[in-house]
Amino acid sequence: MGSNSSRIGDLPKNEYLKKLSGIESVSENDPFWNQLLSFSFPAPTSSADLKLLEEATISVCKSLVENNPRTGNVGALIKVFLSRTKELKLSAECQNHIFIWQTHNALFIICYLLKVFICEMSEEELQLHFTYEEKSPGSYTSDSEDLLEELVCCLMQLITDIPLLDITYEISVEAISTMVVFLSCQLFHKEVLRQSISHKYLMRGRCLPYTSKLVKTLLYNFIRQEKPPPPGAHVFSQQSDGGGLLYGLASGVATGLWTVFTLGGASSKAAASPALASPLANQSLLLLLVLANLTDAEDAANPYRQAIMSFKNTQDNSPFPSSIPHTFQINFNSLYTALCEQQTSDQATLLLYTLLHQNSNIRTYMLARTDMENLVLPILEILYHVEERNSHHVYMALIILLILTEDDGFNRSIHEVILKNITWYSERVLTEISLGSLLILVVIRTIQYNMTRTRDKYLHTNCLAALANMSAQFRSLHQYAAQRIISLFSLLSKKHNKVLEQATQSLRGSLSSNDVPLPDYAQDLNVIEEVIRMMLEIINSCLTNSLHHNPNLVYALLYKRDLFEQFRTHPSFQDIMQNIDLVITFFSSRLLQAGAELSVERVLEIIKQGVVALPKDRLKKFPELKFKYVEEEQPEEFFIPYVWSLVYNSAIGLYWNPQDIQLFTMDSD
Repeated sequence: MGSNSSRIGDLPKNEYLKKLSGIESVSENDPFWNQLLSFSFPAPTSSADLKLLEEATISVCKSLVENNPRTGNVGALIKVFLSRTKELKLSAECQNHIFIWQTHNALFIICYLLKVFICEMSEEELQLHFTYEEKSPGSYTSDSEDLLEELVCCLMQLITDIPLLDITYEISVEAISTMVVFLSCQLFHKEVLRQSISHKYLMRGRCLPYTSKLVKTLLYNFIRQEKPPPPGAHVFSQQSDGGGLLYGLASGVATGLWTVFTLGGASSKAAASPALASPLANQSLLLLLVLANLTDAEDAANPYRQAIMSFKNTQDNSPFPSSIPHTFQINFNSLYTALCEQQTSDQATLLLYTLLHQNSNIRTYMLARTDMENLVLPILEILYHVEERNSHHVYMALIILLILTEDDGFNRSIHEVILKNITWYSERVLTEISLGSLLILVVIRTIQYNMTRTRDKYLHTNCLAALANMSAQFRSLHQYAAQRIISLFSLLSKKHNKVLEQATQSLRGSLSSNDVPLPDYAQDLNVIEEVIRMMLEIINSCLTNSLHHNPNLVYALLYKRDLFEQFRTHPSFQDIMQNIDLVITFFSSRLLQAGAELSVERVLEIIKQGVVALPKDRLKKFPELKFKYVEEEQPEEFFIPYVWSLVYNSAIGLYWNPQDIQLFTMDSD
């Protein structure tokens, strides 16, 4: 950072920070606060910048933690901020840049100090710093105020009520970031918190009435994806004829370090990585996910999850059920468009999963859309690039597909959508293919990747469940999709034979030696046979329900008919093989009658003619394949660490020392 490094090193000597963290109480009416809040450096946006700031202010923060219980200076700072926010809306309407600038600076300091306090002390100690103030040395007020609850309520009001303008953009982002920091106590506990100050303030009391309005605002921030104002549009651009009112104020009031202190700039490490298009949308989404995944209180359900579960479309004129609290209306078309456009990030995919799984209004709306390809294609692309995605992102994308395939209408409609030139699919040039066939190709590719790399049984199960849900509605399968279905079965067959051979050799070896522990080949064999049976059920479901729609699958079956020979008499597959064996035998006979040296086109023609002649009553009926996604008994054990890992990696302007994190393991770099 060049010369900036030495300036940051001077922070512990700064007179305003020394006074804030010192042993002297500063009244909330003291002119000192105007001086403290008149700094003019841009708020840091990268973890590298914030790490430098944290390292430079260790001594200041240590003094503040030690002295604040006696001085109450943090409480005084919060009171200064609270008093200013009462006029913030009017200041925004009047374009009072200086007032908003100083209020933002106050919130920036509060956010930073709150993070330090939460990291350094227990919740009980934290509340002590915010629940009383000192009138004079050695005495405390008898009726203490809970400034922390007042601060949280104020932040919720600021987020929901302040109009989003160029001059209010940064303070809106800062307010959301401060809310995230307030909830970050979870990061410093290995176990999932079920009781905390966040439960105390956010699920009851004064903050509760803001629930639906806050959730709605955060969703709209995500939908709108408002970009930050250009550098010339924020408060520093307002200049008088004398050469810059704000800089003049800063240089006149905040002498010394504040006026020259910058973080990052053109030479910062963050400049090398692409900036997020909308910091406000990013922070809003992270806060929304954190709120939605708070555990229920002992005596109350999570109201933010209730709001997410129950909100309706603005075009829905039906009355709100009186039994459902915290509900609201939002434009579903705008939300759908934003979800389709933002699926490159983990957090947007997690939001889509949350809405599909928990809000029946959203799920019904999405399944009724006639442009589902806009939503499904980004999800398929996540799965296709499985090597580049983290396992949680892949898992969420797969569960979204499983939820969608629970609907028969979806399973039918995806085969009616014809796509052209899928450029990201590189195994084969796909000039024209249905969305349904592409979905099959990508899911099968995910299964094959999992078989050779991660070997996650749960991933296998969910992939196969999605294919099974679709199988009865397979229509006009692309020849490549049909080939890949049979190729996957071929791969499973080879794996089955290999494991069976290993098990046989292992059994022989065990007869000659009892000292060497043997691998559990029986369990491996059981798993692979479960997967093979499910694949046979998928093929059988297609043949019994839509044989006449899928000549390419029959062609692929006939081309690889030898694969199925070994399973005809196998006790685990004998029943499900009846229909497949019948189809293979029937069409093989017709091809034999047609003679040798048949072209592909002629074979397909014979298959199409044979479909009409095949007696349907000869195909044995099996129960319909239907799998529903069921969340685990304690989903918070998965989702809360996942959400906070997203916050840790994605939040703008927030930095936590990886050595302090307890909830999950983080690399120090």
